[in-house]
Amino acid sequence: MKIGTDGVLLGAWTSLQHNPSSILDIGAGTGIIALQLAQRSTAELIDAIEIDENAYEQCVENFEASPWGDRLFCYHADLNEFTEEMVDETYDLIVSNPPFHSEDYTSGNAARDTARFTEALPFEHLVTSVSLLLSESGIFSIIIPKREEERFIQLAFAKGLFINRICRVRGTETTEEKRSLLEFSFSEISPKIENLVIEISRHNYTEAYKNLVRDFYLKM
Repeated sequence: MKIGTDGVLLGAWTSLQHNPSSILDIGAGTGIIALQLAQRSTAELIDAIEIDENAYEQCVENFEASPWGDRLFCYHADLNEFTEEMVDETYDLIVSNPPFHSEDYTSGNAARDTARFTEALPFEHLVTSVSLLLSESGIFSIIIPKREEERFIQLAFAKGLFINRICRVRGTETTEEKRSLLEFSFSEISPKIENLVIEISRHNYTEAYKNLVRDFYLKM
C-alpha cells in the first residue's frame, strides 16, 4: 500500500486540542496516520488495527523503526473481534481512513481488495465499533468520499455521534469536491465547516495545503 494523500490529510487535519492520552487508528495500512499522530501528540498509547497481513507486517516494521516505537502498537485483527475484546477499553481519539469500494474495480489481488473495499469494513460496522470504543469526551475523525458525507453523518447520528467539523477537499479550484474530512463526538454542537484546495496546478500546492502537511514531507 502506497502512502496516499487521504491518509496524510487525515493525520494532519485531525484535532488534538483535547490532548488525547490514548489513540486508535482503525485500518492502519502501513501506519502513516498513527505515525503522524505520534509525531504531533504526547499520547502515551497509540494503537492501530490492520486486517491485511502484509500491511500489518509493514506497519509493525514502520512503528519499530520510528522514534515513537514505545508508544505505538499494531494489532493484526478484525474490527468486530477487536471491539469485543476491548469491551472495557476506550480511546480519547479514534481515526480511520476506510476503504472506498465504489471508486475501485476488482484488482485481481484478493489481499489488496480485502484491505481496500468497503465490504471488508462497512460504514455501519465502523460507526458501531467507534461508538463503543470512543471515550465519553473523545473525538472520532475520518476521511470519506464527499458523496458519502450525508449518509455517514446519519449513520453516526444513529449511534449518538454528532458532527462537529467538516472539511471538504477538492484537487483544484475548478474540480469538484472529492473528499470530506469529518470530526464527530458525543457532544452536539454547531459544526464548523471548512474547505481545502490542494493544488493551484500540477505539483504547485496551495499555501493552505502546504501549511497543513509540511511537517510530514522532506520537501514541501
